Amino acid sequence: MRTTLNLPDGLVAQVKTRAATSGRTFTSLVEEGLRLVLEQHDIPVAPEPLPAYGQPGGRILVDLADRDAVWAVFDGDRPG
Repeated sequence: MRTTLNLPDGLVAQVKTRAATSGRTFTSLVEEGLRLVLEQHDIPVAPEPLPAYGQPGGRILVDLADRDAVWAVFDGDRPG
């Protein structure tokens, strides 16, 4: 999944340097760091409920928790 992170310039420079010297990618180092932090704290990460967006009248257009409905919108079909 692609995402955008706002990181301090100095930190990004350090990660890029480490990635280059170790023959790895920037992404692989960030991923490893996140995994290490999650493992160290040993706190289960509960998924946050996803919001549902709709019209002011209350009709939900897409329930983001329903993967099939989201993909149907991406594919050009409208959920019922």
